[in-house]
Parts: sequence; C-alpha cells; structure tokens
Amino acid sequence: MPLPRPQIPIQSSFRFAPSDALLADKAITYLKRHPHNLNSLSSHFTPEAASCLLLKSQFDQILTLKFLNWARNPHHRFFTFQSKCFALHILTRFKLYKSAQALAEDVAVNTVDDKGNLVFQCLTDSLQVCNSSSAVFDLVVKSYSHLNFVDKAINIVNLAKAHGFMPGVLSYNAILDAVIRSRGSAQFAEEVFSEMIRNGVSPNVYTYNILIRGFSSAGNLEMVLYFWSEMERNGCLPNVVTYNTLIDAYCKLKRMDDAFGLLRSMALKGLEPNLISYNVVINGLCREGRMNETGQILEEMKRKGFVPDEVTNNTLISGYCKEGNFHQALVLQEEMRRNGLSPNVVTYTALINAMCKAKNLNRAMEFFEQMRVRGLCPNERTYTTLIDGFAQQGFLNEAYGLLNEMVGGGFSPSVVTYNALINGYCLLGRMEEAMGIVQDMVGKGLSPDVVSYSTIITGFCRHQELESAFQMKMEMVEKGISPDAVTYSSLIQGVCQQGRLVDACDLFQEMISMGLRPDEFTYTTLINAYCKEGDLNKALQLNDEMIKKGFLPDVVTYSVLINGLNKQARTREAKKLLLKLFYDNSVPDDVTYNTLIESCTNVEFKSVVALVKGFCMKGLMNEADQVFETVIKRKYKPNGAVYDVIIHGHCREGNVQKALNLYKEMLLSGFLPHTVTVIALIKELFTEGMNNELSQVIENTLRSCELTDAELAKLLVETNHKEGNMDAVFNVLGEMAKDGLLPNSGASACAGG
Repeated sequence: MPLPRPQIPIQSSFRFAPSDALLADKAITYLKRHPHNLNSLSSHFTPEAASCLLLKSQFDQILTLKFLNWARNPHHRFFTFQSKCFALHILTRFKLYKSAQALAEDVAVNTVDDKGNLVFQCLTDSLQVCNSSSAVFDLVVKSYSHLNFVDKAINIVNLAKAHGFMPGVLSYNAILDAVIRSRGSAQFAEEVFSEMIRNGVSPNVYTYNILIRGFSSAGNLEMVLYFWSEMERNGCLPNVVTYNTLIDAYCKLKRMDDAFGLLRSMALKGLEPNLISYNVVINGLCREGRMNETGQILEEMKRKGFVPDEVTNNTLISGYCKEGNFHQALVLQEEMRRNGLSPNVVTYTALINAMCKAKNLNRAMEFFEQMRVRGLCPNERTYTTLIDGFAQQGFLNEAYGLLNEMVGGGFSPSVVTYNALINGYCLLGRMEEAMGIVQDMVGKGLSPDVVSYSTIITGFCRHQELESAFQMKMEMVEKGISPDAVTYSSLIQGVCQQGRLVDACDLFQEMISMGLRPDEFTYTTLINAYCKEGDLNKALQLNDEMIKKGFLPDVVTYSVLINGLNKQARTREAKKLLLKLFYDNSVPDDVTYNTLIESCTNVEFKSVVALVKGFCMKGLMNEADQVFETVIKRKYKPNGAVYDVIIHGHCREGNVQKALNLYKEMLLSGFLPHTVTVIALIKELFTEGMNNELSQVIENTLRSCELTDAELAKLLVETNHKEGNMDAVFNVLGEMAKDGLLPNSGASACAGG
C-alpha cells in the first residue's frame, strides 16, 4: 500500500540583524574566555542571536557544546525551535547522535507540529547553511519513532523522498521497530517493509530482526520463517539476536525440539549461543513443565563459561513453583541470595502463589514482607494472588484487608481480583454475597467475565442449587458471554450428582457442538457417573476417548475406573489397566506408589512405607534413605513394599546406581520386585547405557516369570536384547505385565543379582 505523498515545502534564507550578530560575538568571547560572564547576557540574549552563534561556531565542536550546555537552562528563553534545528544539523554532522536524538525528541514533544511538516521545513531550509546532509532526517525519524510518533515519522520520510532525499535503512528500521513495540498491526509493518524495498533501500540484519520479533510476538510463525528465508536468500547473515528471536518463537509455540535444533545449528554458522539464548530455552522448558531437562542446559551454560543470572534463576524458581516443587524453588532462592542475586517481583509473586497453593498462608505473607523489606513494591498481581489465597481458604476478612491495602497503594482491583473474592464466597456457600460482588464490579465499571459467571455456577452446582445455576447460564448468554468448558463441566457434575445421566449427556453433546473441548474433569465426572450406573463398558470407552484426545487421566479417574472394575469382580481387568497405564508412563506418581504399597500387610510397616512414599514423591531421596536406614539400624527387616517404593523413587530421580544396589539387596533378602519396580529399573539402566547390569536384571526377571505361559515372550525378550532392540524388549515386557506373567512382588527368593 503506497504511503500518502505530502507537499514539498519552500526553502527560505537566514539573515541576522547587526545587534544579534554583536550579541553572538560577545557570547562566543565569553564562552571561550569568560564563561562566568554569560549570566550577564542571558536576560537580553535573543533567539536570533542563538541561531547566529550556532552558525558562526558550527565547526568548533567544543564551543558548540559549551553553548548548548548554557542554552539548555530552562530559565533561558532564547533556545527556540529554529536554533534547535540548527543544533540538530551540527550535532549530527559531529556524529554526536545521543545528544542529537535527545534534542530531536525535545523538539518533537515541545513543538506544535501536527504532521512533522514544520520540523522538516526548518531542517530543509537550514541544510546548506549548516553544511549538513540527509543523515539529519534519519536521526529525526528515529527520534520521532522512539516516541511512537509513527505517523509523523512516516510523513517526514515521505517529505524527504519528495524533496529529493533518500531516507536510509536507519529510518525504516526505526519506524518498523516503533510499529512492533507499540503492538501495532504486523500487516502494517509488512507494508512499511514493502515500501522500503520498492524505494531501493536494502534491509539489513536489524531490519529482519525487528520483523521476526514482531511476527513472533503475534504468534505468526509462517511469516517469521518467511523473513528468515528471505534473509538467507538476500545474503544477509542472521546474528545471535536473530537466532534467539526464532528460538523464543519456537519455545512459545511449544516446539522445543525445533528450538533445540536451532540452538545446536548456531555453531555450524560460526555463532556461539549467548546467555540470552540459554535463558530463552530454559524459559521454554519451564513453561512446558520440563524441569528435569533444565539441568542439562545449565550444565552446558557453565561449561561454556556463562554464569546463571537473575533472569535464569527467576525463571527456574517460577518453573519449580508452577510444577509444585516448592522445596527446589526455595533452595534456588537461597542460592540466589548467597550469590548476591536478587529475586524480582515476578519471582516473589511466584513464590507467594506457590505457598498459597500449598495452603501455607503464613509463609506466603513472610515472602510478601520480605519483598517489601528488600525495596520491591508488590504489584496488582501480587495482591490478587494473596487475596485469592486467603479467599480460597475462607479467610475473607484478611482478603478484604489486602484489597484495601492494594487500593491504598494506588492499584485498581481487576476482574481477576473480584473473581477471587467471588470464589471465596462460593466456597463458603454464601451465594448471595457472591452475587453482590458481581453487582459491585458493574458499579465500578468492570464487566464480569466468563470466569465470574462460571465460578458462581460452580458454587450453585456444588450446593445443589441447579435451578439457580441454569438461570446464571441463561443470564451470561443473554449478556453475550459464551459459557466455557468450566461452565459445562460444573453443570455436568451437578446433574450427575443428582443421577441425571441423560441431562449430563445432553450437556456434554451441547458442549462439543459449541466447539469446546471436554477436559480431564469433564471426562472423569462422566466416567464416575457411568461406573455408578454399572455401565463400565461406556466408562472405559470414555477413558480411551480421553487419552486419544491428549488428556492424561489423573488419580481420581484411575481410582474411579479401578474401583468400578473391582466392584464388578473384574479384578484381572483392573490390574491389567493399572499395569498398562504405568508402562505407558501415564499413571500419576500417587497411583504408582500406592500400587507398590499394596502388598504391605504389616501394620507397623504401613507408616514407614507411607513416610518413604511421601519423601519419594517430593524428590527428597536423602530423607527417604534416612528413614530406610533407620529401620535397618533398629534391627527391623524391611519388607518388599519398602524396597519397591524406594527403588522406584531413586529411578524416578535418576539415581540408577543406588536403585540397582537396593534391587540386589532386595533379592538377597528374599523378595521379588514388583513389575512396576522392574520396568522402572530396566528403563533407567537402558537410558544410562549400563548394559551388563541391564542384562542381569532382565535375566533375573525372566527367571522369576511363569515358565509355561511365558516361554515365547521370554524368547522374544532374550532375542531382542541380544540384538540391542530395546524398544521391542520394553514392548514384550509390557505385554507380559498386562497378561499377568510377571510377578507383582512376593517372598520367593530369586538367586543372583
């Protein structure tokens, strides 16, 4: 799209009265020899004298700078628009770009000039007399763009072209950067780029970096990759910034394999990743909850001489908080403090949020006070997080106290803040007061959103006020707010609790017809309802559908299904399901450890195993080992369940040697490991390349299985293991486990190990 063409301004000449020339000469003398006498000139020094002085001294950099230092005094009235334009020419010619840009921004802000025509005309008229060049227009365009005066900047570019000047790549880069920074239209940025190409201006690496960053922020990977290929086609080599921007784009789109591939490919282009490269990848891993992989990146960083900075640590702390690993988050925060690094407001808010989720409000408030002691100001999100934490536990007085403090600190509560209070009232069953919050929001000019309505609907359903819940659904639709998956899931749960399975199915179909994806909660609610009705085939069908759609059933789903199967005496199917789910790595840790504990019949050991399980689930293996060693020191003989739990814990944390030692000890004590334990250990040994140990464990496992039914399976395992085809080994072992051919632990001693 061609940009509008302005009119060409008319050039004029500059003449000064003798009195102004005399004042200029006197000021020059004072500036050179008697600077203390300048104040005597200030009151009657004229704007014309200032312009005359600049022209007389334009080739003397020191003299010019001395004058500008004097002229910038806010009490002086002589440094006006024309003399500032003269100074812009001179500073640009001297290549004093920072000073020139600051002055240009002053002109832009303090001059009444709707389109930028005035500044362009003055600069054009004074171009020759100041011995300047078109570089001054690039500088002015950059300054206006920096202030987000994009329309004026574009107008000055077009004025320059119409007057015979050719704005350079600097002008276009500045405009593109302003459009992207101000979250303007990516399409408009593309139009500016096209105009730049049409005018014969060659883009440089900074041009492409700006465009790639802009389309990356807009989530338009297609255009990002287009400009990436355009760079290569035009012989413009990407730099580290380009790579970092594209890596970040891949991370935001959850394409971590592509991000890693790009990081590794930098070396082929002769580029080394910098600290920002690694921080971007770590942020991507944290965003996806892949915290185990961050350690490898940190090690690589350190090998290359990079020291994790505040961004690295703050990102990791937020990541650990997000996945519920509060222990590691707190350890990292303490390491930061020891290394002289400071957590920022985002980090403290993440820690506060983590403590609120853990229902540890005292610790949350400790962090809140700690951040203020360190001079950090809580933001709106910090307050809202705390308000939500207190409201979730029913402490509404404290929540309102924080709300008042928030308002007193100059923050306006958002819809999210009010939604937290609505949820607090709903949890307490105080539905009228929850509805009152909605009215307060409207009175303050805020519009309740889908979360506001869904929260109230959930509250009504929880307290079996289904008529009110459906009325709220009608009201939100009438106000143009479409119900979301949470709305439907709550209503489905409400009708299921009343045994209205037909209504639940109707709501489920309505939800799908609206393009809403049922989530784990929706499926589990329906699965539970079908189990209660005795329709286990339909329940299992929904479970399969749930997995196919990418949702992993949680501990509730498994409990519902397995309990339903057991109630109908389908125990073999229940066991098969559990083993299959474990082998597919889709069973939650809680179910895994509970499965390992099943064989523990000794009441005294129940508490020991539960304690070890608790430490293992939190990754606190040192503490788990201490409990285990204490049992041995007190002359108690651990049973198979204790071994199973702690071996699995060490496998999960990657401590394969420790797990293997415990496995051998378990065999010598006369216990057979549970199938779950065996598969976990085999996988870790294979991952670590411990082939001899792997062979021994597989041999022990096959020796302990039922000889008649498993001969073919044993032969397949042995053959594939010898050929190094471990995928096939895992598949056969999994099938053996599902068919009940491997032991689920017991007291039959297995020789060897």
